Amino acid sequence: MRKEIWFGLSILLAIVIGVFILMPAPADMTNGHLGLLMLALVVVAIMLGFPTAFTLMGMGVLFAWFAFHSTEPDLALQRTLDLMVQRAYSVMANDVLISIPLFIFMGYLVERANLIERLFKSLHLAMANVPGSLAVATIVTCAIFATATGIVGAVVTLMGLLALPAMLKAGYSTQLSSGCITAGGCLGILIPPSVLLIVYGATAGVSVVQLYAGAFFPGIMLATLYVGYVILLAKLRPKLAPPLPAEERIVTLPAYTQAIPNAHRRTALGGLVDALRVPEHHRTARSQLFVALLPALAFAAIMGLSYRIVTAPLAPQTELVEMGAEQELDPFASSVSGGLEEPPVEGGLEEPPVEGEGATAGAPPVAQQATAGVDPAPSAEPVARSASRTYWIVLAAGVVLLAAFYLYFNFARLEIFKMLLGSLFPLALMILAVLGSIVFGLATPTEAAAMGAFGGLILAIAYRRFNVRLLRESAHLTTKTTAMVCWLFVGSSIFSAAFALLGGQEIINAWVLGMNLTPVQFMILAQVIIFLLGWPLEWTEIIVIFMPIFVPLLPHFHIDPLFFGLLVAMNLQTAFLSPPVAMSAFYLKGVSPPHVTLNQIFLGMLPFMGLQVLGIILLYTFPAIGMWLPEVLYK
Repeated sequence: MRKEIWFGLSILLAIVIGVFILMPAPADMTNGHLGLLMLALVVVAIMLGFPTAFTLMGMGVLFAWFAFHSTEPDLALQRTLDLMVQRAYSVMANDVLISIPLFIFMGYLVERANLIERLFKSLHLAMANVPGSLAVATIVTCAIFATATGIVGAVVTLMGLLALPAMLKAGYSTQLSSGCITAGGCLGILIPPSVLLIVYGATAGVSVVQLYAGAFFPGIMLATLYVGYVILLAKLRPKLAPPLPAEERIVTLPAYTQAIPNAHRRTALGGLVDALRVPEHHRTARSQLFVALLPALAFAAIMGLSYRIVTAPLAPQTELVEMGAEQELDPFASSVSGGLEEPPVEGGLEEPPVEGEGATAGAPPVAQQATAGVDPAPSAEPVARSASRTYWIVLAAGVVLLAAFYLYFNFARLEIFKMLLGSLFPLALMILAVLGSIVFGLATPTEAAAMGAFGGLILAIAYRRFNVRLLRESAHLTTKTTAMVCWLFVGSSIFSAAFALLGGQEIINAWVLGMNLTPVQFMILAQVIIFLLGWPLEWTEIIVIFMPIFVPLLPHFHIDPLFFGLLVAMNLQTAFLSPPVAMSAFYLKGVSPPHVTLNQIFLGMLPFMGLQVLGIILLYTFPAIGMWLPEVLYK
């Protein structure tokens, strides 16, 4: 029997023994203890291989009937059935869940459009001079593709077919190659648009928009840690990640460059300007010159738009007066010095002036102020602001960087830039459009997901991969995944209701609060428990089963559920990297060469799991990594 099976059985046996030891005698057992027993039985049943959703539903219905039967035996069955219907309806009425099938559909369209092969090749050439270039290109490709799809299995499988043979052929270590693919494929769990964040937001009652904004920088931080580790390892131990041979760095130049003298040594801009003088290459050189100038044109457009924003006049601030409040206008207020004063009262309290008699009684109406010889106060003209020093510093730095960029922008780099323009930029533009519309409040997550699904359809058509088979397969896989997620929510809702009815949540709350933990100690305890749960369970099971237990405790320790969700999202990546249920390892093993063993894949994942723990520590130590963007945008 394999080692991972023994490991899983030992954990299962430990849970069963722990349940029997900690449970009180049957005579002393209360409904709360039945709730804890239900929680343990659910974990054991899932580890035995029973379907998660229906296990949660079955256990929830059974123990809910026990809870109702202990108070009103005659109505126990009816109330249990009512609970099932109400919980199922409340889940299906949740508008946030509509975005799940749309994001999944977008991911399957992008996956089947075969964009990842072009993306990997272009990034491979673009990073040829970076130490460990193949591994770095693999991580960056995984991060971008995982962001576009959010499907860990698809990313790991495709990169296992594409990048693993290339890295092994180049002499890379098997452990390092496996770790880069499995860890990079899991980045889609954290980086938006992540289905995990949607599930957590719906479970914990946290805004998905704020979760997306908060998870953006932690996801980039984690990807940067991976890339930094690979570069450092390639520098210190070159045998694990040898540099690419010179022949693999050669970029074939197009035919029009043959008419340009010394094309290999000249900058692309200078050579293209000379090529404009050759009549037969005039059209080609003009189009290539436009492509070469795209970075400068994009920078000019961004800085021009930024200049209009930073110099736009401030909107005039008008004082809002509460409806129904009476306010007298003193025509002489502008000539009174010394601040705000009460208007003069003549004759004490008087009746308000009758329409048409404002000239004889009370203060003159607003419409008659001009006839009373008083000119209304002139309205202030909006004045354009001057650009700040920061804007000019950014503009100067950008110009210097552009000049350095074009100084080394030769024809080989132009060809790599064109490859990136056809593979990386369309995908990145679609991702930024979806995330930007959500984060900046231009669209709801559901609307942005629909836009992303449409964008994936457009990309598949643009790359000539779209056909009826692709559409049918993507729709079929989306339906299967969505059905799984929705049944999980229904089962989790019924399970949570039964757990609360039995009083299991109260026992856990009393136990945790009785320990007199500080917020730091509670956070460490919660994250350690989630980390250990990642061994036998997947992230979906941890979210739907255990988050309803942790979230009610957060207000007592003054912990923001948004910040807690970001830590959980980063922690739950260990569910795909920690044995024995490291699903990314099994995905990679299914497509790897026969000589790559499962133990080698596990060993390769361990350093990246340590980087995940380091990322959690950095996020907790510096909460602004995740909380700065939501606070700037929404508070």
